Amino acid sequence: MDVGKFLFRSRGYTPIPFILILILQSDLQLWSMFIGGVFALTGEWIRLNGVRAAGGRTRTRNVGAKELCTWGFFSYVRNPLYLGNILIYTGMTLFAGGEWLAQLLVFGIAFFIIQYALIISLEEETLRGIFGNAYREYCANVPRLFPRSKPWKKDQDIKFLTWEKVLKTEKTTLMVFVAFLLAVILKHFLFA
Repeated sequence: MDVGKFLFRSRGYTPIPFILILILQSDLQLWSMFIGGVFALTGEWIRLNGVRAAGGRTRTRNVGAKELCTWGFFSYVRNPLYLGNILIYTGMTLFAGGEWLAQLLVFGIAFFIIQYALIISLEEETLRGIFGNAYREYCANVPRLFPRSKPWKKDQDIKFLTWEKVLKTEKTTLMVFVAFLLAVILKHFLFA
């Protein structure tokens, strides 16, 4: 089985063991909660704006897309949802704190970068096959995970999703984040 395909299909589940470890070893400290909150909220803001731009055009259960999304956050970075996720998991790690903070931070960032690198490689191969030269031009101008300072092209006349639809689409991600916060806070007060 291709590792990239497995990770693509499992990408919603692979963080679960990591999140459980974060909760179990957490030890809340004001400084790490603040910094972690900033990272996580920044990641979620990037994700929400990525979903708002892409809508259902790129978000599929199978590798591929119905349309090449190059506007909104996709004009700054090719993978805003994955970038957002990396920032969210970094923020969750910082928020949780604990005696393993440094090790978990290094492990988490490395794990998610490797996971997304394998997924992105698979997606890029597929998108090159679907969109050809248009995708090659996009890749030549827009970085994978580290955003450009200015958008590649001015936004075209594209319909963005309404914020109501974005929040509905992202409800699972938001619920997981809130459940994590509640679990860490409850653990702190119940077992401190």
